[in-house]
Amino acid sequence: MKQAREAEEFLVGAPEILRLVAEYMAVLTAERAASEHTIRAYQRELHSFAAFLTKRCGSGVTPTQIEHPVIREYLGTLYEKNLSKPSVARALAAIRSWFGWLARKGHIEQNPARLVATPKLPKHLPRVPGMEQINQVLDGMAGQTAGDKPEETAWPERDRVILELLYDCGIRNAELVGLNLEDIQWGNECLLVRGKGRKERYVPIGDAAAAAIRAYLPQRAQKLAAAKRASDALLLNARLRGNGRLTTRSVGRIVKHLALTHGMAVDVHPHTLRHAFGTHMLEEGADLRAIQEILGHARLSTTQRYTHLTSGQVAAVYDRTHPRAKD
Repeated sequence: MKQAREAEEFLVGAPEILRLVAEYMAVLTAERAASEHTIRAYQRELHSFAAFLTKRCGSGVTPTQIEHPVIREYLGTLYEKNLSKPSVARALAAIRSWFGWLARKGHIEQNPARLVATPKLPKHLPRVPGMEQINQVLDGMAGQTAGDKPEETAWPERDRVILELLYDCGIRNAELVGLNLEDIQWGNECLLVRGKGRKERYVPIGDAAAAAIRAYLPQRAQKLAAAKRASDALLLNARLRGNGRLTTRSVGRIVKHLALTHGMAVDVHPHTLRHAFGTHMLEEGADLRAIQEILGHARLSTTQRYTHLTSGQVAAVYDRTHPRAKD
């Protein structure tokens, strides 16, 4: 990949920048407890930016030499490579965060990236399947076993757990595959979920999700016993590859396959079910703050993006609650 080649050029060309990026990445990993996805993304973006600086300013470039027009120039090169606005915004976020750390550490006087405007992103409302459509899929999988329908996946009991937890609990794909058996707290009817930044929260388990888990657990135990293996993971891959834990990529394939098999949209993915959880909860009258807590959002504004209302629903709420809505 081109970014990887640029990173290699940077690694041999800018020792001071390299050292400061490495220090920041260590802080991001240890002190801020950032997710692996964030760490990989920030490292990739910062290495690419540093490669640009080395080429433009020379191998001896230091952070004090970098002003906001240089950052704008770099973003311009990203647009020339046909990167999307969200990709450019992500790169700027990494650069801005790095410069913020440099300023706090006294390496520079102020953060020049704060003077660079974030690209204006289009506001796309996620297409969310209806409640009836999702219920039809989940109800159709209840009681199903391997071999019942050739077009289904090889382990329908496990796959029903995947769909139930994504939709019933609104958890992220990474949170789902990170669940361990001990995270199911049957007495409190909840899951212990480890979210972004390793923050923990408790999420209620509904009756349907609990029933799916109970149907799956004996099969999980049998598979491990037959292979003379042990695993902490709640969700196993069918062949017990590696440590036996299912991966986010596999979950994505399973969800897409099940969606297509049951006539849902081709763009359904694990996060679609998280969107659906928040949207359907709000439609049924749940408090936005409660949804925020369950979803594990740090900001209410994030929850509002996930849980959108149709114009008809907004009008209905207005008519029902505003004292002057009706004569």
